[in-house]
Amino acid sequence: MKNIKWIFMLYSLAAILSMVGIGAAVGLRSIPGILFAVLALCAVMGLGFKKKKEMMDAGLL
Repeated sequence: MKNIKWIFMLYSLAAILSMVGIGAAVGLRSIPGILFAVLALCAVMGLGFKKKKEMMDAGLL
């Protein structure tokens, strides 16, 4: 592991927190909380994959 790509570390932590949020919202039986956490997870994952593609196209990965 030469270089840590810190931006991807942040994206993965945000995705984990979104998944934890889904679990907490299910435990609290909060439909709006579940929807918000699922949307946040989709947004974070989408941004992460978009950033990876941009970096691959630029030759940084």
